[in-house]
Amino acid sequence: MNSPKVSIIIPNYNYAKYIAETIDSVLAQTYPNFEVIVVDDGSKDDSLKILEKYAGQIKVIKQQNQGVSRARNNGAANSAGEYLAFLDADDVWLPAKLERQMQRFFEDSEVGLVHCSMKFIDIEGKITGESRKGKEGWVAEELLKLKEGVVIGAGSTAVVKRALFDKIKGFDHRLTTAADWEFCYRIAKDNKIAFVSEPLVLYRIHNSNMHSNVGAMEHDVLIGFQKAFDDDSAEKQVNRSECYGNFHLMLAGSYFHAKNYSAFLKNALKSVWYKPQTAINYLAFPVRKLKKR
Repeated sequence: MNSPKVSIIIPNYNYAKYIAETIDSVLAQTYPNFEVIVVDDGSKDDSLKILEKYAGQIKVIKQQNQGVSRARNNGAANSAGEYLAFLDADDVWLPAKLERQMQRFFEDSEVGLVHCSMKFIDIEGKITGESRKGKEGWVAEELLKLKEGVVIGAGSTAVVKRALFDKIKGFDHRLTTAADWEFCYRIAKDNKIAFVSEPLVLYRIHNSNMHSNVGAMEHDVLIGFQKAFDDDSAEKQVNRSECYGNFHLMLAGSYFHAKNYSAFLKNALKSVWYKPQTAINYLAFPVRKLKKR
């Protein structure tokens, strides 16, 4: 069987500590036809020196710091593959990752994106857990409702058809922490999603993970919702109030764990206003902490 080329896009910003391990994991892939493109987003550490060691094996693009979404789009614009795969510069692929996922594309022509399960590692590479949550099929509605475990870790797990990436104009450069979610929603609107349940990515958890920034997440999801609901088709398929209710419930929990109790209360009230049945969720929150505050 002909093996179409996969362009692997790795955005990097100050990840000299991890980038070599990340690249090595890509070069060890069992899938036979791929190219590796690292987009350095204005790193100030030793990243470029490390990348020089891979001359002839990878393509390096340098840009001024513009954020992860622009870096991914820049890499895609300078790639030649029929498929695009994305990998964060601190994560690691297992050897069969691309091979397993590409098989899903070959099995179903309606599939536009394939993701997979992942294991979690700490800063030293020790496995701390895993997530096998993930869904497939027509999942746009579940993505918009912010259901848990629909497409997980797309910044390192996703492979997408290049034609679709170009059609939706890639990642929204205004977004950071929720850019993956919004991108996957736009793909899933008109295409099936496939899922490989085998954990094929090692996702590194550390203090600089973007997903720890609740304010950025709030900013991004609001933009994503605005874009989605400006499209009449989304309004017909999904209850807008349910989506916003779920969103504010998620924010309330995030702000609670961040010990920002005023933001917790604000979002808790909003979630109940949009979706009254969310009220039962707050019975699990330890109210005594709020009283102490």
